[in-house]
Amino acid sequence: MPRSENQKYKLYYIIEYFKKYTDEEHTVSVSELIDYLAANGITAERKSIYRDIQAMEELGYEIIQVHDKRFTYYLAEREFETAELRTLVDAVASSRFITKKKSSELIKKLESLTNVHTAKRLNAQVFVANRIKASNESIYYNVDAIHNAIADNSRITFLYFDWDKNKRRVYRHDGKVYDVSPWALVWNNENYYLVAFDSDAGELRHYRVDRMMSIAQTDKPRQGKEVYRDADTAQYTKKFFGMYDGDVTEVTLNCSQDITNAVVDMFGTDVKFLPCTDGTTFNVTVEVAVSPVFLSWVFMLGDKIKIVSPKNVKEQLTDMAKSVIENK
Repeated sequence: MPRSENQKYKLYYIIEYFKKYTDEEHTVSVSELIDYLAANGITAERKSIYRDIQAMEELGYEIIQVHDKRFTYYLAEREFETAELRTLVDAVASSRFITKKKSSELIKKLESLTNVHTAKRLNAQVFVANRIKASNESIYYNVDAIHNAIADNSRITFLYFDWDKNKRRVYRHDGKVYDVSPWALVWNNENYYLVAFDSDAGELRHYRVDRMMSIAQTDKPRQGKEVYRDADTAQYTKKFFGMYDGDVTEVTLNCSQDITNAVVDMFGTDVKFLPCTDGTTFNVTVEVAVSPVFLSWVFMLGDKIKIVSPKNVKEQLTDMAKSVIENK
């Protein structure tokens, strides 16, 4: 029988079959492999299949033989374990900055890294449709463009927008082109932010990546290296609740022992708890950007937390509470 054009791909087809269709619960026999190859225009004898399985093992694939009435085989080890893929799929599905369309595309690619049986289980557990997602399709490429600019030590330009009451984009400062030096991308409060040096302001500033448009790399080198080097990016992001701007202030909080988890979740494990003499509360002193988001966090915890100092921050919280009551 003349050799078909596909004959030279025989081992490739066998490897793909093992990857795509086999696992501990779904094994394959030599006869089934011969039939599969025949369906793809490839002829094979049993002895050659045994040699191919041996070749796979020599290439590093872990092939397990099962003896139950007949000998069958499956691929035991993969690049990603099911638990690892499930974690990645959940992360993509729940990420606000990835749009619904991109989430679906990424999940499909992740599913291709396992066999069809596991992929079905992964897909059955994914719920993307009703999750809050970004609507800016270009964000996926924004992240890539920013990484490239950082690697190339280049400044970038972009437009920055807000949403109006009609859910339309309104560009800040009448469409002003921002020109900044990108230094880091950070993940905060389920969103991506660019931390960049603003030469005009002479300081680090941050921007929501999903609200950036028309990002372009320039031929100008980045500035602000010393400022960024002296800043601790992790500490910088901690100061800005929800990355909202505000005056960075050292604030002392008196907290009930009931909310230790909430305090650690917000400020991290490095924050120092100073026990108070009453035996039921502790004080923490932190640097934060005093913004509506920070004040709302304090307000949400009710009588479990008090602002000890400074006085002006206590007054801001009181004013906010009064404003809420008056608007009811």
